[in-house]
Amino acid sequence: MSSDPVAEHWHHLSVAQAAELLETDPEEGLDLFDVKRRRERYGANELSPRKGPGALIRFLLQFNDPLLYILMAAGAVTLYLREWIDAAVIFGVVVLNAVIGYVQEAKAVEALKALAQTMTTEATVVRAGERTTVPATELVPGDVVVLQSGDKVPADLRLARTRDLQIDESALTGESLPVEKDGHAVPKETPLADRSCVAYASSLVTYGAGRGLVVATGDGTEVGRISELIAQAETLQTPLTRKLAQFSKMLLIIILAVGAVTFGVGLLRGESVFDMFQAAIALAVAAVPEGLPAAVTITLAIGVSRMARRRAIIRKLPAVETLGSTSVICTDKTGTLTENQMTVQRVVAGGRLYCVEGTGYEPSGAIALCGDDGQEPADADGVPAEAGRPDGDEALLECLRAGLLCNDSRAVEEEGRWQAQGDPTEVALEVAARKAGLQRAEEERRRARRDAIPFESRHQYMATLHDDGDERCVVYLKGSAESVLTRCSARLGSDGSSTDLDRRVVAQQVERLAAEGLRVLALARGQMPAGSDQLRHEDVRRGLTFLGLQAMIDPPRPEAITAVAACRSAGVAVKMITGDHAVTAAAIAARMGIGEMEQGRDGDAGDGGQPIATAAAASTGPPAGDDPTGERVLTGQELERLHDSELIAAVQEVSVFARVSPEQKLRLVEALQARGHVVAMTGDGVNDAPALKQADIGVAMGVTGTDVAKEAADMVLTDDNFASVEAAVEEGRGVFDNLVKFVTYALPTNLGQGLVLLTAIFAGLTLPILPLQILWINMITAVFLGMGLAFEPKEAGLMQRPPRPAGAPILTREVNVLIITAGLVLQAGAFGLFEIARRQGVPADEARTIAVNTFMAVQTFYLFNCRSLRRTAFRVHPFSNRMLLIGVLLTAGLQAMFTYAPFMNVAFKSVPLSGGRWATIVLVAVAAFLFIEIVKAVQNAIDRRRGIA
Repeated sequence: MSSDPVAEHWHHLSVAQAAELLETDPEEGLDLFDVKRRRERYGANELSPRKGPGALIRFLLQFNDPLLYILMAAGAVTLYLREWIDAAVIFGVVVLNAVIGYVQEAKAVEALKALAQTMTTEATVVRAGERTTVPATELVPGDVVVLQSGDKVPADLRLARTRDLQIDESALTGESLPVEKDGHAVPKETPLADRSCVAYASSLVTYGAGRGLVVATGDGTEVGRISELIAQAETLQTPLTRKLAQFSKMLLIIILAVGAVTFGVGLLRGESVFDMFQAAIALAVAAVPEGLPAAVTITLAIGVSRMARRRAIIRKLPAVETLGSTSVICTDKTGTLTENQMTVQRVVAGGRLYCVEGTGYEPSGAIALCGDDGQEPADADGVPAEAGRPDGDEALLECLRAGLLCNDSRAVEEEGRWQAQGDPTEVALEVAARKAGLQRAEEERRRARRDAIPFESRHQYMATLHDDGDERCVVYLKGSAESVLTRCSARLGSDGSSTDLDRRVVAQQVERLAAEGLRVLALARGQMPAGSDQLRHEDVRRGLTFLGLQAMIDPPRPEAITAVAACRSAGVAVKMITGDHAVTAAAIAARMGIGEMEQGRDGDAGDGGQPIATAAAASTGPPAGDDPTGERVLTGQELERLHDSELIAAVQEVSVFARVSPEQKLRLVEALQARGHVVAMTGDGVNDAPALKQADIGVAMGVTGTDVAKEAADMVLTDDNFASVEAAVEEGRGVFDNLVKFVTYALPTNLGQGLVLLTAIFAGLTLPILPLQILWINMITAVFLGMGLAFEPKEAGLMQRPPRPAGAPILTREVNVLIITAGLVLQAGAFGLFEIARRQGVPADEARTIAVNTFMAVQTFYLFNCRSLRRTAFRVHPFSNRMLLIGVLLTAGLQAMFTYAPFMNVAFKSVPLSGGRWATIVLVAVAAFLFIEIVKAVQNAIDRRRGIA
């Protein structure tokens, strides 16, 4: 071979040139010795496994987190204090977090395994002139592969011969319709989705037959290149993990600094090294929020459970919160926003325009006269039409009959779901006919097919010959409007009579339908003598009767339209990124309401924007022109010409991206992230996988999605419904709300304890709480009280808020005010009651018991302050969170044990308290609750004046 096949661009070479470079014979194929040598050189036709860190290294890396450093330090402290149970609990939390992270690891490895599975199939090859079947893994460059309808393409092929070959490349390119293939070379700059002479591995033959030369196998295929993109895509931290990491580093620095200062001040005051070491340890234990990792995990797990009930399966826990931070959703079109089922929506027949109800392949829905934009029924040329029964229109019935009989595909029902067998366009025609009451079996019995002219790209039509009584045969023809109209001289009227054909009127109607993004097919009828059994191109060259137009589209899901509107009201932008044609993508975007938010802000799409096209031949490619909607589309070819800085500027304004490649999808996600957006990417195909992995959260379709997409994603929708994404965003916002509530609740405990200890140390007084008592307070408040906030119901108006800025910290100004206020209240209450008791001559153990119970009482009442950070606690339903109430009761029981159980008195140096002491403690807790409610009210009033709330 003269060059490495992997390095060639084969689509611009002729078959002879490709065969010469591959040193093969397009007819005879390779001989067996050549096959053996090439297999040794190129290896098996499968994707190479990617090497990564071993299992042990991946597990150890889970401990590389500042928060875990703090927890392990706390565990070491408790071991030093010989508190084995507490140490076991802390280290148990550390190990649990590491195990969860390890289990969620290796997403890319799983994606690559799924990619490899897409290529495990058999292939029909010609070797040494003999046709044989071999495992696809044994194919080598230069092999001659034979394709038939239903085959999965086993490797990248330069097609040599085709016969009506159509291939579904939607999983690879996003193109919603099967692509017609031929053996003619195309220009070198032709984008992947338009390379008609190449068949790509993992695509599916839906119609016809062909033969091609293997030009790439394994990692050298287009699918192999996508696997490289998946492996190279950066695994991003979620906003939550980034914020927790920043918070943990800050906390670690503070703990070390305060501990060092305390130790130094004590020594300067003449205290012993041992006493100051004990005090520093107590401060460190007080400052570590031991329950935070467990609370984060449990809160996220509750979010996962809630999302599962709303048909969204989370594969990675932090993805729950990421959804709540999402500011942009990048969505594929085919199968995500749309039904992925071609549907006839308009029929023009007898000079009238009909609307077809129903979507998808289920043959249910009425066909009725309709006017433009839902106005009164009208003729196609705008003349008012008489209302009547559509089934009485002979032209309509004949137009639908032509689509039914000039057809080699059908819709079948399997397990309650209607699916296409064959070309989706032809299936849409059959379904439309069945909606009008035409039954295929009956029509084929009355008009048996005698011959056919298959569809060919150069002719742009298909024709069939049928019996039609004893005196004649009838010919039905369907194809592009341009091809069919040139063959017609008359038009069938609604009463069955022939009238003159005005091609100008029909052309205008075609243009109007194409402007809606509809694929338009024209249908015609001719006659031949009875007994004719051969149909030739000359027989349909002229003299046909025009029957009408059928216009179809892969329609948007109605619930997805609602979901897009909900996202828009929540301040989340929705951008369509698809491999389909620009005119189709723009039409779907207009129906979905995509781009309205951006258009309202700035009507100019920025550099590179292409107006929506409105030319007549929507099915032949993206035409050019202005669209009434003003929406703009950026195509893959235009993306190629944009520098990174230009793309980052344009991606903010443009909402529809068409004919994009997998690399460009990845680049678009990166450009949005460069603008500071938290990006969610939805998709179902192999071509979506790299972008799914690069996005902050990848969302795959569970029903129609490929295994590759599911393995690369963080979340899988079990119903393939874009509306579930909106529901997941709502749940994600609720999860983050509850996490903030927990942090707001938990940190004052650590702050208050630290202030109490610092006050005592700097004043040279007895420590009001001991290290072991600090651990008790921290664990009880976190596990039994704070954890109840994880079950807090979502607050009203959650989806009317704008998304949180990606760089916004967990601890906002409002949260910091509450934390500091509550911490100072805790310090004042606990230290104040401790000092009062000591001055009354109360022993140190009893005074410490008062201080501990003051902490617990104030924290219990503060828990109700934290149920809503925006509303007063008096407006929150007291019984809407049963788990929180259960936690309060359990805490009360545990504190009673702490105070009165003899074994607890021994372990924690606590003593029983009198009723008078309890009354004072509760009074302080109620006062603290009311004071914090006043602070919240003042903050909310300030926010309202600033226009924030």
